[in-house]
Amino acid sequence: MRVYLDHNATTPLRPEARAAMLAAMDLVGNPSSVHAEGRASRGLVERARVAVAEALGAGEADIVFTSGATEAAALALAGRGLLGAAVEHEAVAAWVQEGLAADAAGRVAVAEPARATLQLANSETGVVQDLPPGLAVSDITQAVGRLAFSHAWSGVGMAIASAHKFGGPRGVGVLVLPRGADLAAQLRGGGQEMGRRAGTENLIGIAGMAAAATAALRDLADGVWIRVAELRNLMEQTIAAAHPQTIFVGIDGTRLPNTSCMLTAGWKSETQVMAMDLAGFAISAGSACSSGKVRTSRVLRAMGYDDASAASAVRVSLGPQTTQDEILRFADAWTAANRAKLARAA
Repeated sequence: MRVYLDHNATTPLRPEARAAMLAAMDLVGNPSSVHAEGRASRGLVERARVAVAEALGAGEADIVFTSGATEAAALALAGRGLLGAAVEHEAVAAWVQEGLAADAAGRVAVAEPARATLQLANSETGVVQDLPPGLAVSDITQAVGRLAFSHAWSGVGMAIASAHKFGGPRGVGVLVLPRGADLAAQLRGGGQEMGRRAGTENLIGIAGMAAAATAALRDLADGVWIRVAELRNLMEQTIAAAHPQTIFVGIDGTRLPNTSCMLTAGWKSETQVMAMDLAGFAISAGSACSSGKVRTSRVLRAMGYDDASAASAVRVSLGPQTTQDEILRFADAWTAANRAKLARAA
């Protein structure tokens, strides 16, 4: 049986999200129509807005539904001239000036928060940042449902997230605004999303995202990710015992509970990914948004790793359903493949 260990790329659809989406498919009205069918669809959108707001610790009027975190980033960042670091996701990096530096642990110091954007957690390394009060924008995509976060107490201006990172469907995301903030629409046409984002709402996706957000918040409260972190640590300890030369990025700091970025100099990332795929395990060589691009991770370069080390990086990201048996099987398969590589080189 295959084992999926690429949850930072996308997560399996939660049963709660699937059920909510199937129910939404039966609604025929456009949410902007005033008849009964339209009002029924509008009611679903607004109930979903409340659920997502509760999950993110925001006011319902501060929630703008988008097609994903990439669109939310463009909506939040375009034309603002904010500063960012090389560790930001490419969807954010495309809109900011690279004026902030990451240290060897992947941590970023921000001198002027009002002029900066800073991710809460890195998708490749799992490194978690301390968000300074007054920060203009934060990409919280990888953190939603895995780390405690409330927009209200974070001190962050805008926040962006994507449903498929916490068990919702692909193609829907959210921009969280500061209370009472005005925002110039990038997509124009209708007056949807309080004039902030034109286009008929993705009713089915929004319903799925709301259900997933509620379920993800419940998992966090129930301590699910504590167990996941224990499995991740077990995997790293098992691999380290067999191959002490492997580096686990960010292991001495705060990381996402499910993420391990492994560097094994001399063993190329894509070779490892293919070997593990053949063995029945899905892992990645970094951000899925860079799929097909064979290049050294700019995140690891920004942290000071040399090209040889960075070119060997693979990311293993667990989910709530990952089991100890799966983790130990992966560690055994990775170790066996590593030994086979070393034997061929001898």
